[in-house]
Amino acid sequence: MRYSFRFYYAAIVGTGFIAYNQMKNNKAEMKEIMQLKNYMAEPITPLAQLEQNPDDMKTQMELLIMRIQAEFCRALEKEEDQESKFKVDRWTRKEGGGGITCVLQDGRVFEKAGVNISVVSGTLPPAAVQQMRSRGKNLQSSELPFFAAGVSAVIHPRNPMVPTVHFNYRCSMVVRRWYRSNSIDDAIHFHLTLKDACDAHDPTYYPKFKKWCDDYFTIPHRGERRGIGGIFFDDIDFPSKEKAFEFITSCAESVVPSYIPIVQKHKDDAYGYHERQWQLLRRGRYVEFNLVYDRGTKFGLHTPEARYESILMSLPLNAKWEYMHEPKLNSPEEILMRVLKEPRDWLNIEKGKRIVG
Repeated sequence: MRYSFRFYYAAIVGTGFIAYNQMKNNKAEMKEIMQLKNYMAEPITPLAQLEQNPDDMKTQMELLIMRIQAEFCRALEKEEDQESKFKVDRWTRKEGGGGITCVLQDGRVFEKAGVNISVVSGTLPPAAVQQMRSRGKNLQSSELPFFAAGVSAVIHPRNPMVPTVHFNYRCSMVVRRWYRSNSIDDAIHFHLTLKDACDAHDPTYYPKFKKWCDDYFTIPHRGERRGIGGIFFDDIDFPSKEKAFEFITSCAESVVPSYIPIVQKHKDDAYGYHERQWQLLRRGRYVEFNLVYDRGTKFGLHTPEARYESILMSLPLNAKWEYMHEPKLNSPEEILMRVLKEPRDWLNIEKGKRIVG
């Protein structure tokens, strides 16, 4: 019996996950080697099984997300005070697989930083299948076997001048204020790094996935985008599974160079009560999007034996809602709101201009 192999991104608790309802033991070119001493914890799949199937795509994906999680956590810890470290929580689920949740809380630089991986398998319940059907998936059965593996992170800095970043191989940055040209420089740096990762595989990817990000990370009832954008994609299975895997590897590896330099640049910037209150209001918008609209969150909550602490680790420690809040005209906050309502072409691609890194 032959089976098809397909990648789905953002379908199972985030873009970084692979899910396929029909499995196939296809061989893939080796991309990752096991680095046990460098991971945050022991892999979820038994070591003997990983060693026996080094070329299998499921092994490749698990080793990739283990590496990306560790590299990002180490990079974040380097920006913190020495005593601030990630709490590592390795968990398993009865139906199959598990995950590693890494959370740093109450640091001097990061108020809350979460970097998760999960490697799970089992049967999707009708509610999860129905959600995929609502996005146009042609799924015949009401219950489907699945495998999913991915990495996701949300970083909430303490300083309002440092942007929040969210990635599940979908990258979106939130700038808290819009004080100076440096904010534009940061946006260009962020987008240019993502564009370079895309261009290495297909020059059409960045403009297409940038627009997809602007459209996806929208809060319809507010008429606002979640942030200044990034890239977003799902259901990538072209031109081949090997090429798709190489592409998401490049995207994952772009996280540290796109974000950490901005943290280093602004983590010691001065700020006051007003800036902090604006930061908390923007976090409230994040909560609204994450709990009401985010497909990954909803899909995760529908998954059997869902681990709610890990699914909701992305929520900030503190957030705020004010009734009918309106920023003052031409204030940094009001200027930012214009950007969130009308996404910008940060790299001037639509005008035919080329930004060189």
